[in-house]
Amino acid sequence: MQLVVGKIGRAHGIKGDVSVEVRTDEPELRLGPGAVVLTDPASAGPLTVESGKVHSGRLLLRFAGVKDRNAAEALRGTILISEVDPEERPDDPEEYYDHQLIGLDVVLLDGTLVGELTEVVHLPYQDLLTVTKADGTEVLVPFVTRIVPTIDLENQRAVIDPPPGLIDAAEAEVVGGEADGAESGAEDAAGDEGDEGDA
Repeated sequence: MQLVVGKIGRAHGIKGDVSVEVRTDEPELRLGPGAVVLTDPASAGPLTVESGKVHSGRLLLRFAGVKDRNAAEALRGTILISEVDPEERPDDPEEYYDHQLIGLDVVLLDGTLVGELTEVVHLPYQDLLTVTKADGTEVLVPFVTRIVPTIDLENQRAVIDPPPGLIDAAEAEVVGGEADGAESGAEDAAGDEGDEGDA
């Protein structure tokens, strides 16, 4: 099975290093020195990781045979792909590979079906689950334990406990109304303090 593990960004320096947008929870395994990755477009690879380091919060990789900035810049936009055994599981039981999650039914705590998990979006600060609802609209759900308490691979479902407004926009308006009221109260309090100051 093939998994997307990264996307090459800009060249860094003059010796062939490139920045990489990481799309795997295991970069040290999938993109570590010696790792061989396939590419999209296929003509750019396969590539062998020669070395890697983190610089200013970004992963920088150098690939074998890529010796200068021009060669590195030519790889910009290339998608990096790892071959993974479909039976392989992460060492941490609380972690999952994207292919394990995609296709799961997403349900609320009471079992109400929300939609289908169609994509895992890897961001620097956290991962997001793209849930496609029955009407075709998409919702991004932060992949954190508080909101996604249960991943049940045996029954092919992800149980979520979303805050108000995350799934149903109408709920967000209600929360917004309460917030407005709170702001009004704060303004009133500020006004009262101002009156006391005048006295």
